[in-house]
Amino acid sequence: MEKPKLATDWLADCAGCHMSLLDIDERIVALLEKATLTSSPITDLKHPPETGVELGVLSGACGNTSNVAVARMMRKRCGKLLALGDCAVFGGILSLRNGFDMKEALSRAYIESESTVDGFIPDSEELAKPIRNRPLDQVVEVDAYLPGCPPSADAIFETLVALVEGREPPVEGELLKYD
Repeated sequence: MEKPKLATDWLADCAGCHMSLLDIDERIVALLEKATLTSSPITDLKHPPETGVELGVLSGACGNTSNVAVARMMRKRCGKLLALGDCAVFGGILSLRNGFDMKEALSRAYIESESTVDGFIPDSEELAKPIRNRPLDQVVEVDAYLPGCPPSADAIFETLVALVEGREPPVEGELLKYD
């Protein structure tokens, strides 16, 4: 029997969730005995195959038009979708900008910051457009959630193993402990 396929990607986040995924250390071998990793931001292949995967994992919130497109592509190509980390689950710290006018936020970031010299707000058709920051489930349907900033390596490992084995993830007790 063929192993289930797993794909990961990140949206608007700090990459801490994927670093925590790498913190499962040698257990990654045990995970890869149960699933095939098809694509990830930390591998050469960045997008899941068009033929689809059984499990997709997205960290980060949807803070621009590119994030929305990636989230929709992942949802379309994944049997189940896991929202990994506080940004994906709740919108995270990036949602703080939602209380400000977008033009004011861009001006502060690109023109008015203390370290900016001759700043300007970049504008190109090739750049994603910023939008109101949203958690993943406000953009696409999500099947499972693992909060944390970032979630512990133990929680990520146990959740991924459960999902690739077709079980409900054990998101409780010590797996949700914050230090």
